[in-house]
Amino acid sequence: MLKQNLQLKLSQKLSPQQIQLMKLIQLPTQAFEQRLKEEMVENPALESGKEDEYEHDEYDTTTSEDSYDDYDDYDDGHIDADEINIDEYLSDDEIPGYKLQANNYSDDDEDRSMPFAASVSFHQNLTDQLNTFILSDDEREIAEFLVGSIDDMGYIRRSIPDIVDDLAFTQGVYTDEKTVEHILHIIHQLEPAGVGARDLQECLLLQLKYKTPTQSTDLAIDILENQFDAFTKKHYDKLMQKYDITNDQLRAAIDEIERLNPKPGGAYDSNSKNVEHVVPDFSIKIIDGELELSLNGRNAPELHVSKDYQEMLQSYKDSRDKSSQQKDAVQFIKQKLDSAKWFIDAIRQRQETLYVTMNAIMHYQEEYFLDGDEARLKPMILKDIADMVGLDISTVSRVANSKYVETPYGTKLIKEFFSEAMKNDQGEDVSTIEIKKILQTVIGEEDKRKPLPDDKLADILKEKGYPIARRTIAKYREQLDIPVARMRKKI
Repeated sequence: MLKQNLQLKLSQKLSPQQIQLMKLIQLPTQAFEQRLKEEMVENPALESGKEDEYEHDEYDTTTSEDSYDDYDDYDDGHIDADEINIDEYLSDDEIPGYKLQANNYSDDDEDRSMPFAASVSFHQNLTDQLNTFILSDDEREIAEFLVGSIDDMGYIRRSIPDIVDDLAFTQGVYTDEKTVEHILHIIHQLEPAGVGARDLQECLLLQLKYKTPTQSTDLAIDILENQFDAFTKKHYDKLMQKYDITNDQLRAAIDEIERLNPKPGGAYDSNSKNVEHVVPDFSIKIIDGELELSLNGRNAPELHVSKDYQEMLQSYKDSRDKSSQQKDAVQFIKQKLDSAKWFIDAIRQRQETLYVTMNAIMHYQEEYFLDGDEARLKPMILKDIADMVGLDISTVSRVANSKYVETPYGTKLIKEFFSEAMKNDQGEDVSTIEIKKILQTVIGEEDKRKPLPDDKLADILKEKGYPIARRTIAKYREQLDIPVARMRKKI
């Protein structure tokens, strides 16, 4: 039986331009610069640099979600050239260039990323070392294939049978497992020591076996070969009983192991792949006891609409005979000018949104930014800032999630200033950041021979005025990347 019913639904539909604006807001400085370059390549009507002939008002740094609706009027569709009001595109007032508000932008566009000298890559260094060995052509090809199979941490993660198969199928080299094992033994003699190992145990043993033999290194090798599981689980009492040794003897052997490099390829990591450097999106300074916020100048490029494109429109307007080719050209120009205007306005909207959001965060956490004490960070959620600046929570989230602020206490990820509230024993709201800081301090001061379990940590924090469950302690400890008590034990 068919039935009819009426349903009311409330939904919000964003225009393509609003979606693009949201994407621009989300971009950190370096990604924004790349997006800007792409837009300028795609749109010849968009140019950078100062445009002296136009005078424009500095923008108002107040914004709201309603202003995003302005982009609904943007028309990217087809329009007849005869319907275009050429004067609108030639008027100075219609060209949305802008000047930067000096007090809100940093002139320091210096790239603070640390440069490093170009050098031989990790794999090239290993390949060069093969020249010190006498190898046949086939052996050399196998050796180079093995070097190419080493990951950035210095390990060969694939089995010997798989490597034998790959050599046959991809290189046309037919060999056996015994030959590959022999060549792998040569790889194990390369620097850095431990390279080419198939697991951590082999990596550590390779390094120890190239050391000058001592009582401590011999014991360390025995432990790694025969008691590796007990060593990784820090069952020190079991090891002392097994080898009938003292605490000091075991400590000396473990010291030998802890001095080894578990990632022999790690030292070359920055040369083997691109390293992303953090560029602060904002800067906070303390001047005469007052906080001053600035937006990285690289987020505020000077853009304007191409004068050449305006002159083309003027020529079209002045011409008596307008061919179909000219009309097509005018339509193309109109679309590019519209796109350029929208992009300039979108960048300005992005700047306003970034600035007012970070400004609200700065004032909300003013006590922290004045002295750098993390215990002064207040509980703060996205809704708190969204209510202050009149923006949607998702917009504030886009500002906070991937951007950094340079402070007198170091460069910080903005989202780290957000935390939930918990009650202390006085019934006051305290930030979970404050509680984690105290937990970290307590663990840092514990006796490493008898590290504190989670239930004991909960008791200590309760004594300090923070009644927290053991499960919450475990969650915070994991978030701080601190292992369980047994794994923190030292002898």
